[in-house]
Amino acid sequence: MALILILVAIVAFIIAYVTYGSWLAKEWGIDISRKTPAHTMTDGVDYVPAKAPVLLGHHFASIAGAGPIVGPIAASMFGWLPVFLWIVLGSIFVGGVHDFSSLFSSIRHEGKSIGHVIEKNIGLSGKKLFDLFAWLTLALVIAAFANIVVNTFVAVPAVGTTSILFIILAVGFGYATNRLNVPLGIATVFGVLLVIACIWLGLIFPIVLPFNVWYIIILVYIFIASVAPVYI
Repeated sequence: MALILILVAIVAFIIAYVTYGSWLAKEWGIDISRKTPAHTMTDGVDYVPAKAPVLLGHHFASIAGAGPIVGPIAASMFGWLPVFLWIVLGSIFVGGVHDFSSLFSSIRHEGKSIGHVIEKNIGLSGKKLFDLFAWLTLALVIAAFANIVVNTFVAVPAVGTTSILFIILAVGFGYATNRLNVPLGIATVFGVLLVIACIWLGLIFPIVLPFNVWYIIILVYIFIASVAPVYI
């Protein structure tokens, strides 16, 4: 049954991408030959051209936020069908469109945040209201996810070690591909091998720390990650 649901979801996503996604792209006037701000405003920090597979990875990871995670958990109280519908239909008609439209709007406004887009098209008051809403939402999401992560690190110390190694590996991967010009394919092969090594090292050298210490570390990491160059 589970395999059938997975196959149905995959087929639904492919059909939606080809039909609904193409229709949206046509309606919005997306031109694939038009250069993005990453190319026209390259500065090596906030505007950095990325290879398509890397960019896809960023967006694929970014969409796994509160909606796709908390939503199905809440829907599970009513059975498996609401969960399935939430994930499939929600991703197609809500999550996917939301991310697609947000990115599209940002790119058409020099890669700026949605707050700036709202200010330009609606006004300063609209921007302030949106910024307040976004700040409160992010604070809630960060608090919730940080709590989940820290509890996991405390319960399974090996996960904490592995996660730290993953972060170091990710920075090294970004530096290798963007500064040392290591081919993406070669970097990926070594990256996968090093991921396996990180998991093994995590099991061998688990880091045991109190809840509050891990929480501070996570919050510091979140801050650094939010201001670090995008290629990292």
